[in-house]
Amino acid sequence: MPRGWKIAILFALDIALIPVSLVLALGLRVGEWIAVDWIKSSVPLLIFLLALAPAFGRFLSVHRTKLQSFGNFDSLRVGLFAACLGISGAAANWAFGLGAPRTVPVIFAFIFFVLAIFIRLAAQWFLVWLGGRRFKTTPVAVYGAGAAGLQLIFALRQSREIRLVAIVDDNSSLQGVAISGLSVQKPDNLARLVERGKIKRILLAMPAVSRSRQKEIIKKYGHLCEIQVLPSFIELMAGEGLVESLRAVSLDDLMDRDTVSLNAPEITEAYSNKSVFVSGAGGSIGSELCRQVLAAKPLRIVLFEMSEIALYSIDRELRGIAGGDVEILPVLGSICDQRLVEKTLRDCQIDTVLHAAAYKHVPLVEENELEGIRNNVFGSKVLAEAAITAGVARFILVSSDKAVRPTNIMGATKRLAELVIQDLQTRSNVTNFSMVRFGNVMGSSGSVIPLFREQIANGGPVTVTHKDMTRYFMTIPEAARLVLLAGSFAEGGDVFVLDMGKQIKIIDMAKRLIKLSGLTVKDQNNADGDIEIVFTGTRPGEKLFEELLVGDNTLPTSHDKILRAQEQFLSRNEVNEFLAGLTKAIDNSDATQARKLIARWVEGYRWPVSDKENPI
Repeated sequence: MPRGWKIAILFALDIALIPVSLVLALGLRVGEWIAVDWIKSSVPLLIFLLALAPAFGRFLSVHRTKLQSFGNFDSLRVGLFAACLGISGAAANWAFGLGAPRTVPVIFAFIFFVLAIFIRLAAQWFLVWLGGRRFKTTPVAVYGAGAAGLQLIFALRQSREIRLVAIVDDNSSLQGVAISGLSVQKPDNLARLVERGKIKRILLAMPAVSRSRQKEIIKKYGHLCEIQVLPSFIELMAGEGLVESLRAVSLDDLMDRDTVSLNAPEITEAYSNKSVFVSGAGGSIGSELCRQVLAAKPLRIVLFEMSEIALYSIDRELRGIAGGDVEILPVLGSICDQRLVEKTLRDCQIDTVLHAAAYKHVPLVEENELEGIRNNVFGSKVLAEAAITAGVARFILVSSDKAVRPTNIMGATKRLAELVIQDLQTRSNVTNFSMVRFGNVMGSSGSVIPLFREQIANGGPVTVTHKDMTRYFMTIPEAARLVLLAGSFAEGGDVFVLDMGKQIKIIDMAKRLIKLSGLTVKDQNNADGDIEIVFTGTRPGEKLFEELLVGDNTLPTSHDKILRAQEQFLSRNEVNEFLAGLTKAIDNSDATQARKLIARWVEGYRWPVSDKENPI
């Protein structure tokens, strides 16, 4: 409906209220509801009020009110409108001797105010009801009745997509207080509300409380339904509206542990005013390494990447952040290209190499073992030897927990890369080599979280390989920070690992993500659930659990969550022997021989003979 029509309708309703209110006022004053004489004598007064009403209404903008956001200030304007009519009526009654009792204008103003407010509230309720029928609304509960909660509640009253049905707060002094027509309840009532289907989402409106307190609330009630967190004032400065700025529960909230604080001045000292080379700069870990190195104000960052679109994306992002203060140099190429790698390290006078480039997807590398070996093992060797030739001060290899007693080619290639780097350390007087080993990274390309989210968005099912499958998990910022810290702790040939707490069951993470998405798991106990979890069986080379250490010996570092592993490594002759054997296998395209060599040199690897080696 056009805005002009809405104004006209509201104005017409107020005009109709004037005679109704006047008749009611006269009836209340004289005690007779049908007093013809009094009604006749009040006609001049009625005409006078009807003549003044448009002027007062226009001056006070009473009829330009947006009913969906009708509030206290709008009520005040209606009250002033009624008062102006009452005062004018009293003045006209006295000045022109209209004969109406002196208290009639006062009673009229009060009745008019009550009826006008009632009409507006009824219209507001009708619009909310109509919006609920026309649009699919989500019933929500607001957790927090403080200042932020009140602002959110006011914003929700203007939303067509979200319908507020409950308010809860921990503060006992607020419980029972009525806000926007709803009584503040105890948080313990949330379970009952969800079970009855009254709410589908919880909006946590407590931005001032600590992150740990927010995580405590999410952990306690996150299993009930999806929880969204009201951003802080700083986050709101991004420019989005209050309702639109509600952020979904972060990846940190999926972990059953607090994120590890890895902030340290050593990072700034190690990378400030230095020339840093990042291989695999467009990947999940590589791009985060670039962002965090940029924050340390290096002299330049060399982005080395074989994917054109990935290199374009990270180059464009970093240039926007750097603003010309740091030189950003994109280089398109492979780490196996010896001449390109050596020229880049030499010409750019690289101080530190962060080697994140690798093929990491277990099933793909399992099917393409020779290419995985060529890139992950020999590519690492090319880059490390080029670092020695160019006089690079520090070289950090990004490794994986799958390198420990691996059952797949990807993990085995990462372990072989570690052995190559450890061997080169014994022959280098210039470059300080180190390795960082960590578990699965949440949100990285190829990880289970993006896959689960996509499957949930498509209506399921969510696929899990095995009910007992467990993994260590960490966030991308944690992983990148750990790599950077290792560069400052390294003494030469070190393998660093992060104390990541307990392993997490993949099925538990899948269930939690489903519930945090506002849905339910469909299983034998809940046949009417939304998303089913299907077990697909372990893939080739996949372990039920991962390990971080080859041996049991570890040494502490200056950070209580970072450990230095003490592990045995191969001699120079042994490294040369397995490299020569793998080179021959690649040249001959002999995957079987490559697997046999890996089974010989990598502890824990067992080569399973598959049908493709022994066809029936």
